[in-house]
Amino acid sequence: MFDSNKEQQIVKPKSSFATYISEGDRLFLKKNYVKAIDSYSKALTLKPDDKNCLVSRSKCFLDMGDSESALRDAEASLKTDKMFAKGLYQKAEALYNMGEFEFALVFYHRGQKLRPVHQEFRRGIQKAQEAIENSIGSPSSINLDSKEDLSFLQDMGVSTSPPSGAVQPVMMEKMQQSQKTNDNERTEKKLLGEFYSDRKYLKNLLKDEALQTKGNQQDGERLQEVITNSLTFLEMRTLFWHQQRPIYARDRDLKLRQQQWSNLFPSDPAEFLLKSQDEISEALACGNAAGSLKKAKEVIKTVQEWSEKMVPNKKEVLSSMHSCIGDALMDMGDMEKALKHHYKAFEFAQQCDLLDVMSRALDNIGCIYAHTGNFLEAIESWEKKLPLVQFPLEETWLCHEIGRCYFELKLYKEARDYGIRSLAAAKDVADEKWKLNANVLVAQSEKNLKNFESCIAYFESALSHAKTVKDDSAIDAIQKVLDEVEQHLTQ
Repeated sequence: MFDSNKEQQIVKPKSSFATYISEGDRLFLKKNYVKAIDSYSKALTLKPDDKNCLVSRSKCFLDMGDSESALRDAEASLKTDKMFAKGLYQKAEALYNMGEFEFALVFYHRGQKLRPVHQEFRRGIQKAQEAIENSIGSPSSINLDSKEDLSFLQDMGVSTSPPSGAVQPVMMEKMQQSQKTNDNERTEKKLLGEFYSDRKYLKNLLKDEALQTKGNQQDGERLQEVITNSLTFLEMRTLFWHQQRPIYARDRDLKLRQQQWSNLFPSDPAEFLLKSQDEISEALACGNAAGSLKKAKEVIKTVQEWSEKMVPNKKEVLSSMHSCIGDALMDMGDMEKALKHHYKAFEFAQQCDLLDVMSRALDNIGCIYAHTGNFLEAIESWEKKLPLVQFPLEETWLCHEIGRCYFELKLYKEARDYGIRSLAAAKDVADEKWKLNANVLVAQSEKNLKNFESCIAYFESALSHAKTVKDDSAIDAIQKVLDEVEQHLTQ
């Protein structure tokens, strides 16, 4: 058990480019995109044109839903190298998420020609082609006579009447039209969600005669035009969501999530907790740490009033909420309070034997200690997390971080040993970037242990990986150290 009353002081040293990159990668794995973007941005102030860093930040923007910023970073990564595979893929992904499926397809194809063995380009081509086909559809699937769908266009003077040659019994036409309208309404309600009522309000507002006659203006723009543009945007978003992800898939995912919670709680608490968790996560992802903190505290207060019968897994919920509070406080810079809540999250998870939650809590505790310069405590936390690690990639960065802590403490043998473990895990997942990081850690440790021949071998391996990922700053730094070590051997 940890001592949750340990004192620590917050230290904010100015870090190197490699440190900012490593921190950004770790935060990205944790899906803490706001802080990851901050780390990558700091790295880019030191080296503005680093292609890999621009791609990494682009991924964060894309996962946050900011496709335009993601596209800007992706295009910036291609300025000096038009055939940079990672940049091509990221640009294609950004274009796809913006609904520019044809342009995305071009860049997926361009990337596949460059890297024919990479699966992500083939998957990108497939999903872009499917989205294009969904947007075109078959002739029988295109509904051009749904007056409800196009009513706002009709109000603007655009004809939606069927061709004069279309002959059909009146009653059958009305029945089919009614069925199509109902189906469309149900689909659009599912796709638009809370925006459905907003769109309905805007449609009714557009029919307002007073609005049409007065022609109100705001900053030179007619209010009617603003409403029309808003409706057009919602129609385009509906089409995009339908093309990108079929409605049945969205329903399926939602039902799966609800079922997971419903297995633990009665229907009402389950719905409340599911909604609350989404609100907390969304607020934190958008940089609203204060809002996330407030909501998590409200949930804890509510859950504590519920009986064990209503919430059989009460401790699990409390553990999750304390973890959310800890994350919010970390974003707000209050490391001392954040640490206490992550300890509480760990204790509740330990009582319920929730290994995943324990692992996450130990990770957060270790991060706080490392950030505040308490490297021994960080090592203690992360070494307890190691047996709970399930994936090689997680083991890679965890062993690397533990090794770095030992290195800061000048315990170079331990740092080297963890660097070797990190390298082995990186090889398992064939991750060039982490192979680079691990080789550098081992080489630096061997240098301080005076094992110069081994040091040179690991630096040469690191240099090879740096060239593979085209990290110019790492190449320069490694080459400089290599020259120094080789010169030392010749003396």
